[in-house]
Amino acid sequence: MPGQRSITEAEGLASAKLGGIPIRREQMAAVANIYRAASAVRQHLENSVLRGSDLTWTAFVVLWVVWVWGESETRHVAEEAGISKGTLTGVARTLQARGLLHRAAHPSDGRLVLLSLTDEGEELMRRLFPQFNEEEAFVTGRLDDEECRGLAQALRQVVLQVEEHGEERRHTLLDGAEPAPRRSGRRPRA
Repeated sequence: MPGQRSITEAEGLASAKLGGIPIRREQMAAVANIYRAASAVRQHLENSVLRGSDLTWTAFVVLWVVWVWGESETRHVAEEAGISKGTLTGVARTLQARGLLHRAAHPSDGRLVLLSLTDEGEELMRRLFPQFNEEEAFVTGRLDDEECRGLAQALRQVVLQVEEHGEERRHTLLDGAEPAPRRSGRRPRA
């Protein structure tokens, strides 16, 4: 279980800490639990079914995207996987070195790179995905089929809200300014 406190303890501590601060508690709980659920599921799947195939979550998602979509440009794979192109480059090189992924120049634009699964990558996904899906069933084991459908639909609505209105919202919050560049967290040396 991620973290040292249960979800109930964490929610209680947050509620006590925030006291009289005017916040939207239900929305806070929803977003916090999206994060906690995603982290718990990712950690469980990496430590169970993916570990046996020596895959990280990100590597699996890249394989999944290419498996489902077929040969694709790297920019589309990165977008679908929710990772940067730089991260994809490292993951793709690792998967290529393992013989699971093929990288090729685009036939009409040499600046673009196409990714496709090798026969070994295809075989791995056909073998691995049913095991992965069994763990998806395990982690949703407290929900019945109707609740799973409802949860999936509710999460789609969260994604659609951000996809359709997130850019406009960021623009408003930043008074039209560009977001500050991301920092690594390191402080510049003195």
